[in-house]
Parts: sequence; structure tokens; C-alpha cells
Amino acid sequence: MNIDRLQSLKQKLTDVADLSHIWSFYMDHFADHPEFTDLGEPADNQYLDAVLHKTCQQMFGSAIKITGFFLIYIPNYRLFHGPFQVEGRIGGVIYFEDIKIGLLAVSADYPPTDAVKYSRFSEVIQLSAPNGNDVYDGLRLRN
Repeated sequence: MNIDRLQSLKQKLTDVADLSHIWSFYMDHFADHPEFTDLGEPADNQYLDAVLHKTCQQMFGSAIKITGFFLIYIPNYRLFHGPFQVEGRIGGVIYFEDIKIGLLAVSADYPPTDAVKYSRFSEVIQLSAPNGNDVYDGLRLRN
């Protein structure tokens, strides 16, 4: 395993259109390598929990049950990754918190086959609505 390839993974996550290529790169270079998993610690992330539930519900068209979500965080690379199951289907997620972009992959069928559903996601920062006291002077927003 070459940890420097994480930068390539991050680049692919932002640039590559075919999501299966991104997931394959992750699986080939990181997912099954114990030295990669050992770099991180078990973690909780409410944002990723919400994304996982909402996206899987949209993928499969109904309320779903997610089990076995084991999220790991690698602080030096600001990366979350981990496996999960959606009603028997195998899935996984990667998310770089510094660029706020992630990818999840879930087996399309149960029992699992080679067919996979993917979803790239990004965190959206919600700004407060203008309150009338904000002035835009062409360079910056000031109060």
C-alpha cells in the first residue's frame, strides 16, 4: 500500500465522472489493506449518518435499515471511510472532510452481485439569509 495515493484518490473524487473508477481505485489501493485501516480510529459523524440514510433511501425507493456501519477516521488525511449493510446489501463510504466530498457504493441486489449503485456527495454550507444590514462592496461582504 502506498499512502501517497490518497492524494490521487482525492483528485479522482473531484474530477472523474465514472464513479466506478473511483471506487475501484479505493478498493484496489486501500480498502483491503490492514495497514491502511490501522491508520485510523473508530469514529462517529452525524453528517455521514444522515447522508448514508437519505441516499440509500433514495437509491432503493423506500425506508431502509442500515446495519454494521463501522466508520473509521484518519486525522492526518482528514478521511472518513467504512463499510455498512443496507438490508443485506454490502456498501461502503469514503469522505474527505477538507474538501467536503465523498462517495458511497452499495450492492444493487440482494443477495449481492457485481451490480453496484454509486453516489457522489458534497456537503453544502448553508448561509444565513441576508438581513438588510449586509453590504456588498464588490470585494467583500461587510456588516
